[in-house]
Amino acid sequence: LPPQHNADPQKTAFLLRKQWTLYSVTPLYGFSNADLKHYARLLSAFTAAEKQKGLAVEVGVELDIKVTVSNVPDLKGSDRDQDAILVQLSLRSSASQKNSEDKLVWLGCFCCVFGDHLSENLPEDFTCLPLFLANGAEGYTSIVGSWFQKTFDCCFRRLAISPLNLSWMAAMWTGCQVDKTTSAMELVFSAPCLPYPLDISYAIHPEDAKALWDTVQKTPGEITQEEVDIFMDCLYSHFHRHFKIHLSATRLMKVSTAIASAHCDGIIKFLQSKYLAGVLMLLTELAISQIQ
Repeated sequence: LPPQHNADPQKTAFLLRKQWTLYSVTPLYGFSNADLKHYARLLSAFTAAEKQKGLAVEVGVELDIKVTVSNVPDLKGSDRDQDAILVQLSLRSSASQKNSEDKLVWLGCFCCVFGDHLSENLPEDFTCLPLFLANGAEGYTSIVGSWFQKTFDCCFRRLAISPLNLSWMAAMWTGCQVDKTTSAMELVFSAPCLPYPLDISYAIHPEDAKALWDTVQKTPGEITQEEVDIFMDCLYSHFHRHFKIHLSATRLMKVSTAIASAHCDGIIKFLQSKYLAGVLMLLTELAISQIQ
């Protein structure tokens, strides 16, 4: 994974150690970086209207949502990528608590990390930010999503991660150097066709996993499908030797490492700022392949 280029880790720290739900987004039509304050006002009015329509708000409670929309120029792979866009929803503190902070209730981030090849053939009225990450209540995600879809004629889709892509993540993240690795690499499998749900958790010491990967990988910095397959097969046969269970007959659901954790439902948690760009590059690729 390429470490992030000359970006300020403080500016992207908001992504770390939170649970994000992934979406792919088709290009935005007529979006302009110069109008972010205007968008925040429109989205704020739209959110207030939706909240009043859909929720039995307690009488006398001011549900005042403050919306900010801002650029995150540090969150991109190359200078040809579009600046990431961060949308924040906060609950404004009531008049009686003048001095208290607004409470952040929802975060959404549009980004494109090393995805510039997608925007090459786009007409100039389109902005390409194919990966969207949401953290917070699903109700807010659907309000923000529907405003963006109406305003910029784009389409949001949940981004799942296939078992094949999870196994790539397991291999890639195992090969990354992390200072003082404490967390084991954990793979979670689900056994299909059983009358009751059965999950199998398989934890591997990070140094053992790295040693195995180093014997499999031929060219440092490059990964092939064959190497990923061999790596997983070695893990499977080790497990079979001890427990007599064929993991190849199960479905890989989740991968957790010191770099990040990813679930097949499209839920991700970033744990290392150094490898943030590398993980986002992979997710941007998945988002683009779902759009095309």
